[in-house]
Amino acid sequence: MATAADTRFAAGRPGPSSSHVRFGAIALVVGILLFSIPTMLFVVRESWSGEEGAHGPIVLATGLWLLYRRWTEVSALARPAPSASVWALLALFVPLQIFARITQIVEIEGYLMYASLLVVLYSLVGIEVMKRLWFPLFYIAFIFPPPETVVAFVTVPMKIWLSEAAIRFLDLFGYPIGGEGVRIYIGQYELLVAAACSGINSIISLSAISLFYIYMRHQAQWPYALFLVFLIVPVALIANFFRVLILILLTYHAGEAAAQGFLHNFAGIVMFAIALLTIFALDQLLKPLWDRYVQRQGEGREQAHG
Repeated sequence: MATAADTRFAAGRPGPSSSHVRFGAIALVVGILLFSIPTMLFVVRESWSGEEGAHGPIVLATGLWLLYRRWTEVSALARPAPSASVWALLALFVPLQIFARITQIVEIEGYLMYASLLVVLYSLVGIEVMKRLWFPLFYIAFIFPPPETVVAFVTVPMKIWLSEAAIRFLDLFGYPIGGEGVRIYIGQYELLVAAACSGINSIISLSAISLFYIYMRHQAQWPYALFLVFLIVPVALIANFFRVLILILLTYHAGEAAAQGFLHNFAGIVMFAIALLTIFALDQLLKPLWDRYVQRQGEGREQAHG
């Protein structure tokens, strides 16, 4: 006959089922690490080391913090997902990710790896929690570089527009400047507007950091938050227009070596900081106007119903 003390000891002692759960959790964590670490090392080496992926570490750190912050609010809703849909999704994404890993297509490999991790998360917490975690999960995807075909498709018109705008602007001040396509001729120098100066890098980085700022500050006011999001692209383009102007003037007055050295990257950092501060300043300027507009709309509806 068991005593009360024996009963308490038996109740507090882990049984076979709890050991099985711990072993399964450990196996899952080890599998995820083995699956994701090689891809993440590849992303760090190929993307984060350059200007186009410099925002990656910031996005990863802040994205994981957002996930932790939101998880404490939605963890009670976690329910395992149906195994059939989980296995079907893994059967699709895992072979594609392995193929991308073998062929070393970093852009596709990163997104496929992340999609597989989302399927694992879905299997553990279910669709309801995934819906509530949508923004942190979407935001973390910015750590991966966009596919080169998409970048080329988007940047070509941007580069042409920036080249033509810079040529027309400096021509107003009497500079000996001309151009063709993405090539700019000023004095004895020839410049090529590359993808780094086209605005796509600034748009991606600025979008990631600005989305984090907008979400933290205005997540309860999505109409206004979307309005701020739409301002990111024109702000990035204007910032890169001035960056191209600075590089052209540096080349003309100080020589090609000065413009392509430290000052080239420094101009990019400065213009990115100015663009980010511009988003913050626009928020401070437009928020009172937006609130006044919303208040007037509400008063108008009340009068109409009255």
